[in-house]
Amino acid sequence: MARRAEPAAGTPATVALTAAGVAFVPRAYDHDPRAAAFGLEAAEKLGVEPERVFKTLLASVDGALVVGIVPVAEQLDLKALAQAVGGKRAEMADPALAERKTGYVVGGISPIGQKAALPTVLDETAILFESILVSGGRRGFDLELAPDDLLRVTAGSYAPIARAR
Repeated sequence: MARRAEPAAGTPATVALTAAGVAFVPRAYDHDPRAAAFGLEAAEKLGVEPERVFKTLLASVDGALVVGIVPVAEQLDLKALAQAVGGKRAEMADPALAERKTGYVVGGISPIGQKAALPTVLDETAILFESILVSGGRRGFDLELAPDDLLRVTAGSYAPIARAR
């Protein structure tokens, strides 16, 4: 994968990846504001199987924010996420808090380049792929990169945190 500079695609996520020397491919598409599931929309419009497109969700684990990254066609298993970070109880974070703490808008929250470094857990199914896609920091913009590179730049870890809908 090669880095490409696209001035229109500059986000904190692309800046962070470039600064870290991580190879990525920016993948933009025309976002439909009426789309009910942003991640599934991305998979369809980019022609990528949904198993390779991951959504970024924020949860509160024992009162502390944690980032969970799971395939778009699946749900975040809150109990598994809590366990992965050594916590007991997790609940989804308030969307306004998620936006404030990450600097991104819901539906475009990237796991990369957030305002504050948060514990990050990537569902272990990501290791099945050479590259995965995550939000690039706004709706209609994804980044394709190697899952190990994603964890390197977020100081994250793998764990089984996804469950079927």
